[in-house]
Amino acid sequence: MQEEESLRILVGTEGGSFPLEERGTCEASEQWDFVLVAAHHTQKNKEQRQRFLEELRRKGFEWKESKGQKQVFFGIRAEDKIFELYRTLLMEPKGPAPGVESATPASVPDTTRIRIVNFVLNQTKVAGDTFEDLKKDRVFEATFPLHKGEEELEKTWARWRNLVRRQPIDDIRNYFGEKVALYFAWLGWYTYMLVPAALVGLLVFLSGFALFDASQISKEICEARDVLLCPLGHQSRSFQPLSSTCTFAKLTHLFDNEGTVLFAIFMALWATVFLELWKRKRAEVVLHWDLYGWDEDQEEMALQLINCPDYQLQPHQHSYLRSTIILVLSVFMICFMIGMAHLLVVYRVLAAALLGTLPFLEKQVTTAVVVTGALVHYVIIVIMTKVNKYVALKLCDFEKPRTFLERERKFTIRLFTLQFFAHFSSLVYIAFILGRINGHPGKSTRLAGLWKLEECHLSGCMMDLFVQMAIIMGLKQTLSNCIEYLCPWLTHKFRLMTACTGGRWPCDPQLQEWQRNYLLNPVTTFSLFDEFMEMMIQYGFTTVFVAAFPLAPLLALFSNLVEIRLDAIKMVRLQRRLVPRKAKDIGTWLHVLETIGVLAVIANGMVIAFTSEFIPRVVYKYRYGPCRQGNQPAEDCLKGYVNHSLSVFYTKDFQDPVEGFENVTECRYRDYRNAHDYNLSEQFWFLLAIRLAFVILFEHVALCIKLIAAWFVPDVPQSVKNKVLEEKYRILCDKMRSSSKSTDV
Repeated sequence: MQEEESLRILVGTEGGSFPLEERGTCEASEQWDFVLVAAHHTQKNKEQRQRFLEELRRKGFEWKESKGQKQVFFGIRAEDKIFELYRTLLMEPKGPAPGVESATPASVPDTTRIRIVNFVLNQTKVAGDTFEDLKKDRVFEATFPLHKGEEELEKTWARWRNLVRRQPIDDIRNYFGEKVALYFAWLGWYTYMLVPAALVGLLVFLSGFALFDASQISKEICEARDVLLCPLGHQSRSFQPLSSTCTFAKLTHLFDNEGTVLFAIFMALWATVFLELWKRKRAEVVLHWDLYGWDEDQEEMALQLINCPDYQLQPHQHSYLRSTIILVLSVFMICFMIGMAHLLVVYRVLAAALLGTLPFLEKQVTTAVVVTGALVHYVIIVIMTKVNKYVALKLCDFEKPRTFLERERKFTIRLFTLQFFAHFSSLVYIAFILGRINGHPGKSTRLAGLWKLEECHLSGCMMDLFVQMAIIMGLKQTLSNCIEYLCPWLTHKFRLMTACTGGRWPCDPQLQEWQRNYLLNPVTTFSLFDEFMEMMIQYGFTTVFVAAFPLAPLLALFSNLVEIRLDAIKMVRLQRRLVPRKAKDIGTWLHVLETIGVLAVIANGMVIAFTSEFIPRVVYKYRYGPCRQGNQPAEDCLKGYVNHSLSVFYTKDFQDPVEGFENVTECRYRDYRNAHDYNLSEQFWFLLAIRLAFVILFEHVALCIKLIAAWFVPDVPQSVKNKVLEEKYRILCDKMRSSSKSTDV
């Protein structure tokens, strides 16, 4: 009797359920489209729930209530007439989607059922309150479609041992819908295309090892024991021999060599080819799914009419006042992001001054500042991601978009813009500003009149940019992936343990299934969006500053192999089922990819021109070095380059003499200035003109290559165009035959 009473409490006898005696010990599970979950609340909340459920019944839904120990579960199922209306409105064939097996010819795919039911649930209002309002008022706790038939996906896709196995895109589409399937199709294609980019980047990086000891510049630096460098900002009381930078000079040559330019041009071409080939791949997939002519606005209106037959079309609206306010607020947020980058600059200056006082870090201050600065920047990125999402949502709500799809597009653009500045502002500072506004020895620019501004590493700014890229991208890929997997896994385990301590698991298999799904981690409309955003930021790191970090494609390749299975495991085994969404492309993200491709050309051209030593080396080689005017000397063409690239400063011009070095009369520093008045020299202005000319030439050449590649590789394969053409021809012929028969009769 005690066991039967426990089961009666777990199963419940209220609402649409029926007494335990009529159930038997365990009954077969029924099929439901959605499950709503609520806690045991007051009578007022019960009345609100009841009114909402009755409104659903009026719209053609069946529901059934079952009580657990702590929650009340409601199974929701839509009548077939709703889906027949959907077919009628969109003129769909009476049959399942391609690749979906069905016992009856008129059955509806699960993805379509779930999508329609979810739309009606979210649009249903009771006394002016939507379902989201009811959840905020704790009338309902959660809503979710059930995981059903996911075992095959788990076996063939959502396991770590399938790391390099081909993804079953059609199966993913049939279970999660087109939006999720296109995400994984794009991610798989992106990962596949990273292979040649990773190999070329690795080759460029390793080619530097061939010149590790043979580089003329490295030789001169390593042998320059008598050349003293002027004190840097954090080393204001000491001189260092140029040879002390020997190791870093050799390391810098690994990624700052002649191959850097070719690799940057290659990546510009790669980005274009990748996008064009993806468009072709997308066209083939969408044609296979019979979605080539599908229209998302028509889909939205059809769902609105299904939910409310009296629905009135909402026209497009535009307000110059709202647009102006949004523009001003967006610019303010961008300036705020730039301000955060300036705070990072202040941190690095103060950190350099503080760490410079530590004896054991006296010679490694620059490296310590770069590393800690990158870590601080990563923490800022994590914090600002949450702030940016909140701001972007508020801006979208203020703009009052017409539909959910329009809101999603606007939100994507807003958030990506803010995230781009949050992630790349410090890299822009290091690449193009660091060490360029510091003045010169004897007259240094100081922060608050006290601390000297940060200098580039003695071996050049490329080393700082390389370290910053490596740390941020490495942390974002490794640490983020670990958190992305461990947090859902631990949360799910905790929810299971908490549920198990509450009592026995119900015998009713239907309630068991509902509770099992309830204990999975909840999902939101941002679940898939966050995955896309993570990949877009990674794509930016892979292309925008790739000239300074040629190993970025290789790191992205390894990360994506893990990311695909990690996302699959999360979606199938750790999270509630995502609501399927229909789509025929990746939407606004394609425009984001194209924008990143253009920014990559500009940024890499400027990195080569202003951050690396490529331009100064070439100019010296053909204008100032032994090989000038077509000479063919026996020595290396870059002989004497190091001495040429260092300016002279006389120690007598120091405002505060350096104690202990009274016998030192001059020191050298990285710049192009005259020795007599320390003004910028003729070589500086000549180099500046060459740098600007190179940027213009590089960008035009790279963009021309992108345009030629885009023209050469059609967006849509001819086979897809021909199939669409044949289908249109077939439809017209059928209409012609039907018209002829009608005339004959």
